[in-house]
Amino acid sequence: MKTIKKISFQDIQSIPQLIKDFLNHEIEGFEEKTFSLDHFKKQIAQKQNSFTADQRNILAGNLERQLAHLELSSKQNENIDHLRLSNTFTITTGHQLNLFSGPVFFIYKILQTIKTCTYLKENFPEFNFVPVYWMASEDHDFAEINHFKTENNFYEINEKSGGPVGRIEINDTFFISEFEREFKDYVFGTELILMLKEAYKTGHTLTQAIRILVNRLFSDFGLLILDGDSKALKNQIKETFKDELLNFSLYKNSKEKVDFLTGKYGKVQVNPREINLFYLSDTRDRIDFDGQKYFVVDKNIQFTKEEILNELENYPEKFSPNALMRPVYQETILPNLAYIGGNAEIMYWLELKDYFSKINIPFPILIPRNSMLFLKEKTLGKIEKLNLKVEDFFQNFTTVINNKMLEDNSILEMLEQKENTLISQFAELKNIAETTEKSFGNMVKAEEVRQLKSFKRMKKRLLHAEKIKKSELMERLENLFLDVNPSKNWQERVYNFSVFFADHGYQWLDFCLEKIEIEKSEFIIIAY
Repeated sequence: MKTIKKISFQDIQSIPQLIKDFLNHEIEGFEEKTFSLDHFKKQIAQKQNSFTADQRNILAGNLERQLAHLELSSKQNENIDHLRLSNTFTITTGHQLNLFSGPVFFIYKILQTIKTCTYLKENFPEFNFVPVYWMASEDHDFAEINHFKTENNFYEINEKSGGPVGRIEINDTFFISEFEREFKDYVFGTELILMLKEAYKTGHTLTQAIRILVNRLFSDFGLLILDGDSKALKNQIKETFKDELLNFSLYKNSKEKVDFLTGKYGKVQVNPREINLFYLSDTRDRIDFDGQKYFVVDKNIQFTKEEILNELENYPEKFSPNALMRPVYQETILPNLAYIGGNAEIMYWLELKDYFSKINIPFPILIPRNSMLFLKEKTLGKIEKLNLKVEDFFQNFTTVINNKMLEDNSILEMLEQKENTLISQFAELKNIAETTEKSFGNMVKAEEVRQLKSFKRMKKRLLHAEKIKKSELMERLENLFLDVNPSKNWQERVYNFSVFFADHGYQWLDFCLEKIEIEKSEFIIIAY
């Protein structure tokens, strides 16, 4: 395996402009929230002054309880102990509890988190840096996480859902036998099958399953796995939740930033609600307020002001943050310096900076995670034979195909020459015509538009004819696009890590860790 190309996010059309502007320090107020050693130095000072010894002890104790049933590495135990010390900080990533980790970018973002901690320790040896995976165990959209895909198969489970997905118990294990049939003959197929069987035993919750799987993959790297679905942890954010219920503070204090981002970029990733909290019963449902009482949407549950504040005081574990409140919860209970996430995650974090200031919590450095693509040598050979570049497959591929169809076409060349001549002649004619009368110049312009439309029609007909004539080439190009972008999407968003682990085992993790960039946001292409 070897790296053949690194493409900056700035050079990829599909990367949102907001992300590009953020990385280029072109969004006012976020200049010091990008990756740099100077920015980390300032972040360390801010977080050190705002995170208490009590918070550290609660966090470390909670992690010990949550991870008690796992076999922890010496590095993990050391990291838990370090969290009690004032010179220790976390770097965090988060993700849903996808079946068997879901798409492979789950692996990449955790590895980038681990590598960032190593880099920071090398540059700030007097401090400790702990990688944390935050489990999105309270999400309730089971359909988003109940499946994964390999090159040859689609696997899913069916369970009763509606509440926090982390609490769902596993009963449907049919997918394991199907997976075993696909992978039993691979070099590391047995290891994958054992991972799956260990994690997804009947009766395990999805939280337990992912915790077991992630620990098996990353324990030697010292990764700590944190579940926010905890009364002890939510006790620390009760005052923020109370303020949210009474004053709609996140909505009010993010409005200016949301309006700015909407005005400049057309929309925001997540629109804040007046109350950004859910209530957990047998399901997870939004809390709303009608001016008189608080009520749980779609449930026959309602509270007066006094009742809901008593409920929060006595049962904080029943209150669940939504997508925008979750970052606030995370930064409240962790001595965190930076969050590593996908583009969509980073975009909704950007909405929250003013709210963080209002509640006196340091806003973290934000790091758009790297992307990776593993291409077979055979696929690269096909790309080269067609005189294409790998980066062509991440631009507008329809344009790439059209250009390829009309490459070295003498008719097209002649049409373009005649079109340019026509434009030149009409410009000359229009200048002369306008000296006679203004309206005559407008008539010449209208005629120019009419004739240029004829050229566009001829080009379109020519392209259609060439696609029929070169149908074999057209099919090769389309198949090649699907080799690079399975299901017409980036590979990392489709295939599960098992596709790559099956042949290379833990060495594949080590290879990814080595190749991942941490100082830049890049798309890394690997030949294997």
